[in-house]
Amino acid sequence: MTSDLSRMLNPSSIAVIGGGAWCEQLIKQCKRIGYEGDIWPVHPKKAEVWGYKAYPTVHDLPSDPDGAFVGVNRYATVDIVRQLSRLGCGGAVCLASGFSEAASEDEMAGDLQDKLIEAAGDMPFMGPNCYGFINALDGALLWPDQQGLSRVESGVAILTQSSNISMNITMQERALPIAYMVACGNMAQTSQAKIAMAFLEDPRVTAIGMHIEGFGDLREWE
Repeated sequence: MTSDLSRMLNPSSIAVIGGGAWCEQLIKQCKRIGYEGDIWPVHPKKAEVWGYKAYPTVHDLPSDPDGAFVGVNRYATVDIVRQLSRLGCGGAVCLASGFSEAASEDEMAGDLQDKLIEAAGDMPFMGPNCYGFINALDGALLWPDQQGLSRVESGVAILTQSSNISMNITMQERALPIAYMVACGNMAQTSQAKIAMAFLEDPRVTAIGMHIEGFGDLREWE
């Protein structure tokens, strides 16, 4: 799994699926961090989105993207992830909530998360219910909100489950330089341990810090 994550974590092309404020902010943050790859908005009705040519569906993209941000509702998320997987996308971040974290209020939520995992197949994805990641080493991100990171040559990788905690940690200048910030969300398929293993393979990462709300598979952590 770690080799699969490398393509998504340093994408040369990004598909941004959805037309709301989250998707707009992601493109703004790509520009802010100096992302130099291709940005491909996907919108069924608009020819241009935030200054970039838009494509009606993921099947109309110039090629299979290295990374995709899925900023649509939870039901559409499952379908989009299935399409991205079949295209050969390098990985996706799923923003939508209403999956396993909502199981106590919605009896369909757990089943929907299972369907999302099945839809992804071999394609790695972060979330659902997560902000995704910022790669301050290479200037790349799939992150739909404000953040305070600047480009660095080396630094620590920080993984949290909470997007709010992640965002707030980026808004400080008193501690170690941050190379990667990841908000993992539900971790339906890609766990904190798997992501941490990917960072262990990057010699620019000097340490890995984690805010852990639940360990799950202890053997995986070992």
